[in-house]
Amino acid sequence: MPQVKRLSQLTEKLVHGALSQGIQRLAENVRANGGQPLDLILPDGSHLNFGQEPRVVMEIRDPTLLPKLTHPTLGMLGEAFVDGRIDFDGDIMTVIASAERLAEVGGSPITSRITPVSSDHTPNQDLADIKHHYDVGNEFYRLWLDERMVYSCAYFDTGEETIDQAQLAKLDHICRKLRLRPGERFLDIGCGWGGLLLHAAQHYGVLATGITLSDNQFALAKDRIREAGLDGRAQVLLLDYRDTLTHFGDAAFDKVSSIGMFEHVGLNNFPVYLGAVRHLLRDRGLFLNHGFTSSDIEGRPMGSGVNDFFDKYVFPNSELLHLHVIIREMAAQHFEVYDVESLRPHYARTLAIWSRRLESQLDHARRLVGEKTLRIWRAYLAGTALGFQQGWMNIYQVLASRQDADGPTELPLTRKWMYR
Repeated sequence: MPQVKRLSQLTEKLVHGALSQGIQRLAENVRANGGQPLDLILPDGSHLNFGQEPRVVMEIRDPTLLPKLTHPTLGMLGEAFVDGRIDFDGDIMTVIASAERLAEVGGSPITSRITPVSSDHTPNQDLADIKHHYDVGNEFYRLWLDERMVYSCAYFDTGEETIDQAQLAKLDHICRKLRLRPGERFLDIGCGWGGLLLHAAQHYGVLATGITLSDNQFALAKDRIREAGLDGRAQVLLLDYRDTLTHFGDAAFDKVSSIGMFEHVGLNNFPVYLGAVRHLLRDRGLFLNHGFTSSDIEGRPMGSGVNDFFDKYVFPNSELLHLHVIIREMAAQHFEVYDVESLRPHYARTLAIWSRRLESQLDHARRLVGEKTLRIWRAYLAGTALGFQQGWMNIYQVLASRQDADGPTELPLTRKWMYR
């Protein structure tokens, strides 16, 4: 038995040495490619520098991660952080950027796309997915969103605006694009906590209706409508977009928006989704679709384990489609696309602001949602900010008109009316 024990210890030592050499080679490759401001602390307490003055110290708390660290993926590093097997000291945006560089040099770049898999997106599945993401708790979202709790891309003019100013500008931008007028019937699909509904009713005089699948969003939006004295001019309903035609009937609205919702629709359901919007609108009515898109022409998800991380922890069953698919499917439903605007730099800035606001209140957030959920959101906000900054994904506002009958639209000859 003593001989077996000595052999086991020798084997463990040899394996650890081989793994350490593999991680050392990774560090050397990173340094040869310009380096990263990162120090790595291994389970035995040894330090490994990645070529620059460290602004981040990453500590490996679980020795079983060592084999994976010789060829890391960004998804694996993210999951290890969520599980507490990796910890760090420093700015989380720098952490994410350094981790992405480790994965790229280690042979798993995020730009190596994977085969897309389409989900069924049944009503029950969509309901469960929405609750997973949005029913974390209103108080948690309130910590880092703006004062109106607008959970979508803000709109910046100079980049110096506060998040409150930029979200107000975004609400106005949407209302102007839709040419909202007093007395018009306006529907917001996936209305969140009611920020756009309230703004459109208060400042543009529309009769505003919002629908959501989130119980938390529904309850707060109802309260906010009542507190604003908008009963009779604004309402929110717990309703699936697939049930809107039965509930409202044909041509029930003059204008429709969908802000940050269609990522949950799925390619297979696009005809149902856009068909519902088309029939809800009167002819020549306007539709604004605002949402994430893939930067890959085939709509292939991001590599390096990122898609698996998002699907498991953040947005289950979400599908990002390329812009051309959205426009093609709109055309199939007799929509005439009038304006397409990329908001990628705006969302990179929005997410970075959200991330900083959350990072400044970690203790409070931890008390609200617990350590693991907090780590998921820290990784998600910072990682997605980097993704939009680097162009791994995009976000577009697409404005279209229902054009069933021949003839002109109801729109001016130029787009000057969209801007003050």
